[in-house]
Amino acid sequence: MRFLGIGESNDLAAMYHGLAQRGHEVRVFVEDPACRDIFAGMLEQTDDWQRDLGWLRGAGEEQGIVLFESADKGALQDQLRRDGFRVIGGSALGDRLEADRAFGQGVLRQGGLRTARSHAFTDYQGAIDFVQRHPGRYVLKFNGANAERTRSYVGQMRDGADLLALLSLYQNQAGREATGAPLDFVLMEHLEGIEVGVGAYFNGEAFLDTACIDFEHKHFFSGEMGELTGEMGTIVSYRGSHKLFQAVLAPLADLLRDGGYCGYINVNLIANDEGLWPLEFTSRFGYPGFAICEALHSESWEQIFTRMLARDSLVLRTRAGFAAGVVLTVPPFPYRHGYAELSKGMPICFMPDMRDEDHAALFFSEIARVGEQLVTAGATGYVGVATGTGATVRGAADSAYRLARKVVVPNLRYRNDIGVRVSARCLATLKRLGWWG
Repeated sequence: MRFLGIGESNDLAAMYHGLAQRGHEVRVFVEDPACRDIFAGMLEQTDDWQRDLGWLRGAGEEQGIVLFESADKGALQDQLRRDGFRVIGGSALGDRLEADRAFGQGVLRQGGLRTARSHAFTDYQGAIDFVQRHPGRYVLKFNGANAERTRSYVGQMRDGADLLALLSLYQNQAGREATGAPLDFVLMEHLEGIEVGVGAYFNGEAFLDTACIDFEHKHFFSGEMGELTGEMGTIVSYRGSHKLFQAVLAPLADLLRDGGYCGYINVNLIANDEGLWPLEFTSRFGYPGFAICEALHSESWEQIFTRMLARDSLVLRTRAGFAAGVVLTVPPFPYRHGYAELSKGMPICFMPDMRDEDHAALFFSEIARVGEQLVTAGATGYVGVATGTGATVRGAADSAYRLARKVVVPNLRYRNDIGVRVSARCLATLKRLGWWG
């Protein structure tokens, strides 16, 4: 088969590499010049994906697949489908669900869920005035699929004083920078409860029959300290998600069908004694989510994709238990500034007891091969994710940490508490609330 990957920063490099190792032809277009060295010496890159559409067609009617990584090219995906290409990723509808929070929340309300009060703003002064009139805890989130996650903030003080101070800082920075870029953000009412996600694959007509439940750890440091990153680690299972799926994703099937969606879609939620409160959509492959999910798959990605596009079966073959992922980084992650001076080009080595099955459970991201040596590459210092599986959350996390300790990179960092709160509180609370098990 032939696969053409299209993305901004080669987030699915480990998936592409796996496809290539299993004998498929793979070409990847990377939009961001700073990320074009990712998997250099390991993957074939193209500088013109449109030119390679002919190469893809040459594979035959059912042997070529386009994979999209991001949630900002949905209209392009829709057009390629109209042109007869087989595409997995999302759609224009999916882009809007993720990027336009008000629209996404409205869709979820129509599906029968309650949503937290959310207030939209296009200038910082308006938000400052609002918090002064209505003191409280709010979550600051910027709209747009490419918004910087590290600028988001979960308010800590009940009178909103910390959020007011941050908004004032952002206002002053915006005045000095004078970029002219339009502002688009929300302040969402803070909710107490268990944060959990539910996701599934939609084939354009229906969901595959097995949904995923996940528990992300978004803060940079252990103990939920530091910046909000995309993810520093996650616990995943394909068991026990049925009730969440029926309440959250199943009602969206008609909308997704009408919107031409084909790919993975996830909704992040807060569960508490008052019910489920959806927070946001992820209308694309997640990273490191796809790698952690793969640890529980009983079949390859090409088998899953082929079945989705053929629409001849809704089966998704997965294993019981849990998978854990631990994100491995080097400075200055989660930022770009100073990466070339601090960590780019660092050698990646392995402990002597590293086995073939360990290598298979390690999903690299921003790396390259120079001669026979793996080195850090890319733009931020996101080395990859170590995964592990087990019958329990603790067992899966222990397996992932055993692998992480076998990876040796100067100044390597990772959280040491992935799964702790899931074992201690999250699963038991979800079970009590009737959403798991």
